Amino acid sequence: MIVSMIAAMDKNRLIGNGPDIPWQMPVDRRHFRDMTIGKPVVMGRKTFETLKRPLGKRRNIILTRNRTYEAPKGCIVAHSVEDILQLCEGTEELMICGGAPIYEAFLPHANRLYLTRIHATFKGDVYFPAFDTEAWQEVKRIDGEPDEKNPYPYSFVFLERK
Repeated sequence: MIVSMIAAMDKNRLIGNGPDIPWQMPVDRRHFRDMTIGKPVVMGRKTFETLKRPLGKRRNIILTRNRTYEAPKGCIVAHSVEDILQLCEGTEELMICGGAPIYEAFLPHANRLYLTRIHATFKGDVYFPAFDTEAWQEVKRIDGEPDEKNPYPYSFVFLERK
């Protein structure tokens, strides 16, 4: 199974300001949807609770330490990385969607990183974990320029563990 992490970040690896994303980039939301559709997605409880509903056409897995947490219909609750890896055994690609503690927990297991690099800096307090860039190889990059809906230059960067 391929364990992939997908995240958007600014120049400083910032991914959030509390529960909010500090930018509006519809092109990144579309990219996220295209990359995760049809795949199981893993997110922490706090990240899940920022959504209006479970992500459609994806198996939503919520990782939480809260043993009494009841997820909405159609979602699966798990309590450890190992539980999720076992649950998804036989899956072609597992998508890790955040937040920061979930990325940190899955980073040692990740084979791929799908990073949207927003070429700007923002204020916030939630960061993607630091990782050894020498352990990863860029296999694809798509650069984008600002437009009327997407105010910042960006790059979709695809990395695979060496």
